[in-house]
Amino acid sequence: MKNYLLLLFIPLFLYCTPQAQNPPFLTNGNELLDDMKALSSDEMEGRRTGTEGNKKAQEYLVNAFKSRGISSWGDDYRHTFSFTTRSGDEMIGTNILAMVEGKKEDLIVVSAHYDHLGIRDGEIFNGADDDASGTAALLSLASYFKENQPNHTLVFAAFDAEEMGLRGARALAEDSLFMERVAINVNMDMVSNNAANELYASGTYHHPELKPVLERIETGNVKLLFGHDRPEEGYNDWSSSSDHGAFHAKGKKFIYFGVEDHEHYHKESDEFETITPEFYIEAVITIKNAIEALDKL
Repeated sequence: MKNYLLLLFIPLFLYCTPQAQNPPFLTNGNELLDDMKALSSDEMEGRRTGTEGNKKAQEYLVNAFKSRGISSWGDDYRHTFSFTTRSGDEMIGTNILAMVEGKKEDLIVVSAHYDHLGIRDGEIFNGADDDASGTAALLSLASYFKENQPNHTLVFAAFDAEEMGLRGARALAEDSLFMERVAINVNMDMVSNNAANELYASGTYHHPELKPVLERIETGNVKLLFGHDRPEEGYNDWSSSSDHGAFHAKGKKFIYFGVEDHEHYHKESDEFETITPEFYIEAVITIKNAIEALDKL
């Protein structure tokens, strides 16, 4: 009799027990910070396009996407392109493209550039904020959306040769079949270093319908600001200042997340040790919330 009652109790217990939930996004940020630290380490030699350090960064990204079960976009994660530098040299760059399939054919391209300035006069320019921060965020965001299927198919683009004139983004933007499917580009460039907790979402001047969507998202301690996207602002107009500029030039919607220039911008002091970790983690959570909101459009 006791065994019979026990058998009745077990399914009731299972029914009443809450089902396991996915852990909150970036509960401690350790993996995000570890990725950023690795990408901005001396081993990567500043990640300048065409160098051995840049190739090491490529390998790190490909292995990270693979190990986290994130599919490649196309047959390979690596997508090479050629371009001519301002000095007339021919170079080969490599974009790293991964994807999480959604319920729609339309694409949201989430992007960051993994290249930086390399070695100058014997000093390594590690580019922690610019833009190991955005590149590490790509990995965390891809892992999250793999477990939380989006409506749009998400392409996670780690662009090369941004520092040489947005070359990687421009190469992808020339793929007309790809661009026909793009609904919006969400670009991240310098999202880890701001003592005032200020993060800009630039682009709503061009696409005002996106501003109310972003105003409603949860931002925690981050002060989400708008601006740096009006033509009369001159140098302070960021509409074409990073890889989103290639999408903007093709008439695509974009939101660019970034901080204002700081004392370490394009200096050898842009190191992992000089970022603002607490702000960085909350900034990436804010960007995740923004992507989820934009994905509902």
